[in-house]
Amino acid sequence: MTDVRPRIRLPRSAAAGDSIVVKTLINHDMESGQRRNSAGEIIPRQIVNRFTCEYAGVMVIDMELHGAISANPYIEFEAVVPASGDFVFTWYDDNGEVYTSTESFTVA
Repeated sequence: MTDVRPRIRLPRSAAAGDSIVVKTLINHDMESGQRRNSAGEIIPRQIVNRFTCEYAGVMVIDMELHGAISANPYIEFEAVVPASGDFVFTWYDDNGEVYTSTESFTVA
């Protein structure tokens, strides 16, 4: 497994009530469970299977990911920012690992 590092891109500013584009990417090998190693054994599935994002304690997105998702999944979505707050991004994988990143966002 590579070093798992979430990357987040938020706009520099927004007014209260604006809809902003949020971009995320997480480094993750995303093994499908369909390949075999050099000994012919199946490599176990190991994917990010869920992604959530909350803003100021309110769920913005909660999505399930399945086997067809690529390595290093990129997710882009829109969120309405009524006031300043924290985005909390969480990725869950098949091994029970949970990766979280928090980004503060200030509304002008």
